Amino acid sequence: MTEKKIYFITDLHLGVPTLEDSHQRELKMVRFLDSIKDDAEAIFLMGDLFDFWFEYKTVVPRGYVRLLGKLSQLIDSGIPIHLFAGNHDLWTFDYLQKEVGIILHREPTIMTLKDKTFLLVHGDGRGPGDNGYKFLKKVFECKFNQFLFRWLHPDLGIGLALKWSHNHRAKKLKKEAEGNYYSVVEDTMLYKYAQECVKENPNIDYLVFGHQHKPMQYKVNNGATVTVVGNWIRDFSYAVFDGKDVKVGTEELRN
Repeated sequence: MTEKKIYFITDLHLGVPTLEDSHQRELKMVRFLDSIKDDAEAIFLMGDLFDFWFEYKTVVPRGYVRLLGKLSQLIDSGIPIHLFAGNHDLWTFDYLQKEVGIILHREPTIMTLKDKTFLLVHGDGRGPGDNGYKFLKKVFECKFNQFLFRWLHPDLGIGLALKWSHNHRAKKLKKEAEGNYYSVVEDTMLYKYAQECVKENPNIDYLVFGHQHKPMQYKVNNGATVTVVGNWIRDFSYAVFDGKDVKVGTEELRN
């Protein structure tokens, strides 16, 4: 009998940099999910599934039907799928929960997986510093601001948001392509945040994050392993826990 495993995937940013590129990555993800369906005990999507997502009362962004259909199929087969809302899909409300069956998390969550203690969160706005973004996040999370945005016609509201996200993503991709981002682990906000977490809860065995886009693993003061899962824009990386250790792989290596 195949030993069941727990998979972690993050930062697909579907919708950018072009619709064609996004569509090809979506198909790639669907194939990957199909390849793990027989040995997946659970799947954790660590945030930024979409580059922009906003749910009106009766309207959601068009597209992504193949991925959402595959996620629904896996959930219907008995595989629980969790989503940790990231900074690009923080306007996820109840559509994915009610229509797809996803279990949605908005805050850092400590849970036991195969007798090990995990801390899971997307990672945006965590740790010291980055006060500008933390303020902006509060603006986006404000119920009144969400109410105002909902009054924009979807063609206008989603259109403007997608244009902004395309421009923002193009700048980020250029920076990441240079290859020297997050080169000093100890200087990253997630490293500092992880140290804070294990100081408060030294029983944590593993911490799993998204957000930073660069796949990496390192130890923190209590001996816990931190895994930054990476991205599905360029690296197509994922993490997998077999009950003994968390390992990072890529879709290409798996196939």
